[in-house]
Amino acid sequence: MTAPGLVLHFDDEAALAQRLAAALVCAAVGIEVHAFPDGETRLRLPPALPPRVVLLRGLHRPNPKLMPLLLAAAGARELGCTRLDLVCPYLAYMRQDMAFVPGEVVSQRHLGRLLAAAFDSVITVDPHLHRVATLDEVVPGRRGVALSAAGLLGAHVAQVVPGALLLAPDEEAGQWVRAAAAAAGLDHAVCLKQRRGDRDVTVALHGAPVRGRAVVLLDDVVSTGRTLVSAAAGALAAGAASVDVAVTHALFVGDALEAVRAAGVGRVWSSDAVPHPSNAVGIVPLVAAALRAG
Repeated sequence: MTAPGLVLHFDDEAALAQRLAAALVCAAVGIEVHAFPDGETRLRLPPALPPRVVLLRGLHRPNPKLMPLLLAAAGARELGCTRLDLVCPYLAYMRQDMAFVPGEVVSQRHLGRLLAAAFDSVITVDPHLHRVATLDEVVPGRRGVALSAAGLLGAHVAQVVPGALLLAPDEEAGQWVRAAAAAAGLDHAVCLKQRRGDRDVTVALHGAPVRGRAVVLLDDVVSTGRTLVSAAAGALAAGAASVDVAVTHALFVGDALEAVRAAGVGRVWSSDAVPHPSNAVGIVPLVAAALRAG
């Protein structure tokens, strides 16, 4: 397998691209972007590309990013790239994996097909998959790699909060909490969640042994933060000595971070899959290893 010869990136992810290129021992080059007054975009890539190129693009706040991403992929093919790998640390539109009411568009399916048409492989971190077992199913006919930052977060928690109880704020987060606990040798438990709307969430501790414990809520993504708010408030009311948060994707939409702090959460740690002041663990070693393996 030819080693990656270049990491292409957009300006807002230059720091992560530089770290990834250093790990792969290749160059990182930014894509020049010009926005026209009518909202269209002109891109400029290096005029001659090596056979294998990595295109780094996270899809948090995805809609303005998708068209430039697809145009950059098509342009890379025209400029000499024969193997194009997408490194997408946060892969959007994964939640909608079925039509819950007649007429709903299954966004996961259609985004996956677009990416499969543009890239030879898609590498992401902790995608929010429900009824789909592997990322290969999302990008049909291509190599899909779903990495996890759970072990990195668990190791970080074990270092800064020895003996912490890792608590999943809902059943879906249980998979990440179990992996983090196993990697770090920590106790863990899982809450139960009832969601009535995007910002209307109730979390029950379901007998989690939090009294007197330093609790760390661990999840794959924080968006509005309402799940963590309910879980943190419940843990503190049940006697937890402290509550911190560890998360792979720190989206923190709107007032989410302030709401989480107001609920009694102390520290927040995240991976650098999404740029945020809380970034505490790096995903580059995971991504670089996946690129070398395939």
